[in-house]
Amino acid sequence: MKKKEPSFEDGLARLEELVGRLEDRRLGLDQALSDFEEGLSLSAALKKKLDEAAGRVEKLTRDLAGRPLAEPLELPPDPEAGDDEF
Repeated sequence: MKKKEPSFEDGLARLEELVGRLEDRRLGLDQALSDFEEGLSLSAALKKKLDEAAGRVEKLTRDLAGRPLAEPLELPPDPEAGDDEF
């Protein structure tokens, strides 16, 4: 049986928990590495969900006759995002 994927909100909450644990600096090296790896994986999964959601978002515009038209939303490039993949 396939395990149900957590919601975006649950994944984000888990990622925030992992970051908090890593910032606390009381973890042992092995646990810190494990949390870091989980965080990287979770971050990539959350980014994928956001990218999929952005692809579904449409902005409404009107044609010359005033009828609504749907077109894909063009997002500006994220200056903080690098070209590197995790």
